[in-house]
Amino acid sequence: MAEVEFTIGHKEYRVGAADGEERLLARAAQILDGEARQILEQAGRVPEPRLLLLAGLMLADRFATLEERAEKAERHVTRLQQNPPRVEVPVIPADLREAMAELAARAESLADRLEEQRRGEAE
Repeated sequence: MAEVEFTIGHKEYRVGAADGEERLLARAAQILDGEARQILEQAGRVPEPRLLLLAGLMLADRFATLEERAEKAERHVTRLQQNPPRVEVPVIPADLREAMAELAARAESLADRLEEQRRGEAE
């Protein structure tokens, strides 16, 4: 078991951590220290138990807010998955489709004629 040293507020701590968990513990301590330092900046000197309590409460509040946002996002995703937005694809009327095909055929025919004319002039 490894030991991790860190500071929260102005006090140093040493805590045992399971092998491989050291980085997670150090990161958690860093977050808690950030909250503690904010409290110290605003309130000045605060007894250690109160500082840890307030920092923990601030983190719990942030966690609860993020948890609510995640649940709301999950509900929104579920709703979208169950009722995907309708996408309407315009349907081209048959007579218009036929007219467009006729125009395309004429255009190709004209292009072929022009190509033949060019070849005839080049020879």
